Amino acid sequence: MVPQKIVSVHLQESALKALEQVAASTEEKKNTDCAQIGELIPALPFEAITKQGSVSIDSTGGGDQELREEREKSRSEKRSEPHDELDSLSERETSMGKHHHLHLSSCHECFELENSTIESVRFASSENIPDLPDDCSASVDEVIDGGLARELKRVNLTGKPPNVLIYVGSDPMKIKFEKIKSVIKECIDTNSYTIYQLVEEQVLKAPWLDNSLLLVIATEEPISEENHKQFLTYLSKGGKILGLSALFTFGTIQIRSKSELKKTIQELVFYKADNSEIKLNFLTSGNVFEEDVKGNFRTVKSLSHLNNTDEDMIIVQLPYGDCGGEAILCQIYLEMDISSTTQTQEDFNLLKMNNVKRYEVLKEILTLLGLSCELSEVPSLTPVYLLSPNEDIRISFLKWLGKKKDAQGLIKSSKMTLKFVSSYKPEMEITPSLIPVVTDVGGFSSEHFSLQMYQQNLLTKKLGKIVLLAEVTSTTMNLLDGLMFDLPQEMDLIAIAVQQTQGKGRGGNVWLSPVGCALSTLHISIPLCSQLGQRIPFIQHLVSLAVVESVRSIPGYQDIDLRVKWPNDIYYSDHMKLGGVLVNSTLMGNTFHILIGCGFNVNNSSPTICINDLIMEYNKKSMTKLRPLTTDYLIARSVTVLERLIDMFQEKGPNGVLPLYYKYWIHAGKQVHLWSEEGPVAWIVGIDDCGFLQVHEEGKGVESVHPDGNSFDMLKNLIISKQQ
Repeated sequence: MVPQKIVSVHLQESALKALEQVAASTEEKKNTDCAQIGELIPALPFEAITKQGSVSIDSTGGGDQELREEREKSRSEKRSEPHDELDSLSERETSMGKHHHLHLSSCHECFELENSTIESVRFASSENIPDLPDDCSASVDEVIDGGLARELKRVNLTGKPPNVLIYVGSDPMKIKFEKIKSVIKECIDTNSYTIYQLVEEQVLKAPWLDNSLLLVIATEEPISEENHKQFLTYLSKGGKILGLSALFTFGTIQIRSKSELKKTIQELVFYKADNSEIKLNFLTSGNVFEEDVKGNFRTVKSLSHLNNTDEDMIIVQLPYGDCGGEAILCQIYLEMDISSTTQTQEDFNLLKMNNVKRYEVLKEILTLLGLSCELSEVPSLTPVYLLSPNEDIRISFLKWLGKKKDAQGLIKSSKMTLKFVSSYKPEMEITPSLIPVVTDVGGFSSEHFSLQMYQQNLLTKKLGKIVLLAEVTSTTMNLLDGLMFDLPQEMDLIAIAVQQTQGKGRGGNVWLSPVGCALSTLHISIPLCSQLGQRIPFIQHLVSLAVVESVRSIPGYQDIDLRVKWPNDIYYSDHMKLGGVLVNSTLMGNTFHILIGCGFNVNNSSPTICINDLIMEYNKKSMTKLRPLTTDYLIARSVTVLERLIDMFQEKGPNGVLPLYYKYWIHAGKQVHLWSEEGPVAWIVGIDDCGFLQVHEEGKGVESVHPDGNSFDMLKNLIISKQQ
């Protein structure tokens, strides 16, 4: 037999003992088992592996020529795919849109109470990375022969995380599989599990039965008798099954069709393990569960029912066999992409507003089935790279920097210390308080940020000319703290992060920010004696307006329903928040030095909504083909628009920008309560010359109000009066 792959295997003590126990029994089956391995290897245990050219290592001693030719053909096809700049704008971000798994510590607070100024995100799509890295890619049946795999059952010889298999029936393009895989990866600890597709031809092959922690069945196609029997065999071995709108059942549970429910949004009640309830509205398959009860013996536990007269069972949990096998079967579309399932704007809005609860339910189900849905580890901090779209300005900044830093290359501030180095070495220390900044960035590249894209769309005289870019940093608000004073006149700084681990919001709120969110802190300087210098609260309004205008001023994108909410938020219509602004100002002499923290969801659609969701929905409704946007593109455009708005304000005062602000704000004609929910009713009428909200209370005329911490909440119509 010719080896097809060489992998390193670390054998735990328990695994060595298991090998010793089965060594004798496997020796006599050697020839037969070798033949079985030769038969299985072309499929390598699941289809996804063969599509990753970097996973397999051909033996130098020879090998199956046909298999190698097939792999080489696959590699050459990948290399020959066309890539133009316009395509890269959408493809890079949309592939990035399946993002890293990062969570908030309190999703309900940020979603329902708006306790941060930037839409905090608990879930994000997982990044599209190869399924199996070289050091842990082999399943048990690749390392040893098929017979031994069956003998060892779940002995984890390679240290590889448990497998999650997804069966979707016929799906030759893997479209449905990839969508479901993305949703599952957003819920589980992706460092602990590996997800594969179980294709039709592999269902009846034995090795997966013993090497899989969970089988997800997500097909509405009829399941053949042979496959049904195989799935029950898997359960009898202690396996777990999650059915997603599938026709798979067993035991006393039966499926009954209700055509009036098919693909309609229904309210349902889900019961958590702690007996608390979750009520949510979601899309149903049109099927419900019924139990054929014999006597008083019930084996089915109802986890969820529709909130209708019949209280139809919609999610059930049932055991199987004596080895701990169990299944949770669902007849709501927990797995489906909302954008692909909705027909009306009302459906889209309702499902998006229930998206957080959808993920909460799915996580609860996966936890019941034994998977870990705990928070992923916070990603490690990375060095910062000093970039500029203008080489002359970069050189000028480096000359200024040479006078500013000490002999060790350090610039210290009250928040952190920056250590400027020509190149980064892995042994360099990186902590939230000590960050290396790389100044020699020749050949710099990033999967998530294109300096060329940023350069092409940054059309400013001064703002954003020097970029400090970090893949992962604690917060961009601290990076510029020691650099913003005494800068050369021709430049201002911007710090951009792909991810933040300690992002800052109003009131000291902290959140984890995912890939796909545009995260930046911009430095601007404003003369005290200027129009804007006398009305500094207007800065936050200008920044949120700049983000909205940066999208809606793109030809064709003017009807994307992105809006501003007073005082500092970016909203989808008046439904959901997808971004916000935090402003810190310091007066030095006659100049305000202002740090503007801004974050908005561009391509991270879970658990609420992002700009690319709005674009996709608009394309469906208007039959257009607008491209999705990227974070680097929109950050550059936002800074460009902001500089122009500042210039307009300095020239004409508030009246220079308010017409555009009112065009996009969500408060026109809104009625609110003052002081408390039982307080007097007032109508919002506009913004005064200082940036405070103006309301008209019947019998008292117009008065100005302002936010107090996080007390202003349009979802609850609360306003704190300025005079309070």
